[in-house]
Amino acid sequence: MPEFWVASGHHLTRLDSAGRMLVTDELLLAWLARPEVLPPTDACAAERAIHARLMADPRAPVPALQLAGMADADARENWGFLLRLREILMEEGSIEAGYARIVHEGIRLPVVFMNQLVQLILRNALDGCQDAQVIRAAELMFRPQRGQVKDGTLMLADEELVQAFEAEMHASPLTAMFSGGIDGLDVLGGGNEWTYWSRSDAHTTVLNFGGDPEARKGLARAMEAFVAHMTGHQVTITPQTRADAVDLHWFVGLDQTGTAIGNALWKGETPRDTMVGLFRLAFADPSVMLPDLAGHPVWLILGLGPDMAVRLKPQNLLTGLPLTLPAPVH
Repeated sequence: MPEFWVASGHHLTRLDSAGRMLVTDELLLAWLARPEVLPPTDACAAERAIHARLMADPRAPVPALQLAGMADADARENWGFLLRLREILMEEGSIEAGYARIVHEGIRLPVVFMNQLVQLILRNALDGCQDAQVIRAAELMFRPQRGQVKDGTLMLADEELVQAFEAEMHASPLTAMFSGGIDGLDVLGGGNEWTYWSRSDAHTTVLNFGGDPEARKGLARAMEAFVAHMTGHQVTITPQTRADAVDLHWFVGLDQTGTAIGNALWKGETPRDTMVGLFRLAFADPSVMLPDLAGHPVWLILGLGPDMAVRLKPQNLLTGLPLTLPAPVH
């Protein structure tokens, strides 16, 4: 089986009998070793002491007074978020249950933490998948993408990579010209899918989201796996090529722009934003839906931001589906 997303830390977890990822000391230690968490050279004694204590015992309690003793306010806030995340995960026992609690209770945590959890969950849910289009499309669920229209087709590249290229171009236009920039990246498809696996952590492939049906099918398969893994409900998600004759009994905006588009359509207005993805979701067991919606499809709407960015919010798939009861994750 091809390996992918090694940086997610999936290999540092263990699975329980239900296939959920247990929160291991190894995973907590890996997070503590991340560059964003390592105390900088000018860190105060309190921050260094907390980090050293947790590296020795990643489950050690950290008294509030010790955290309050950090001199730098930003460091104090960031450590507060990290310790809160650790607390939730240890209380719930699994990554999936911790994420579900954060989402359903609306607990505020930095986006970087949420993306890390989603990547881990998808890595678990997609374990054994050998379709590079599915795995690449799944990156939309935890890594923002920057869109570029080329020959009338929407291409999606990793936003962090695009920003790095733009910074390089600004610093050295000559270097950027010879490097080829984003246009020099490989577009996934046409027989080069085998190359994805060796560079999955580099996020250097472009997704032909507008022109290749396999890219949109890939995102549909990734969302199916995410919903099934997190809720226990089997769903079928089908990409749509046309948006006419859509009966919006229920819709879920996959991002902020998609929600705005759905709200406009709900009101009978013409959306001002650009829709780049429309998907039809159907439950294998309609009885899990709210009674007045049973048998009706759920429409998933993905938009393109004014900055040409796609920032999909997978938590909307958990909070927005019309389920009779939220599916508990243990």
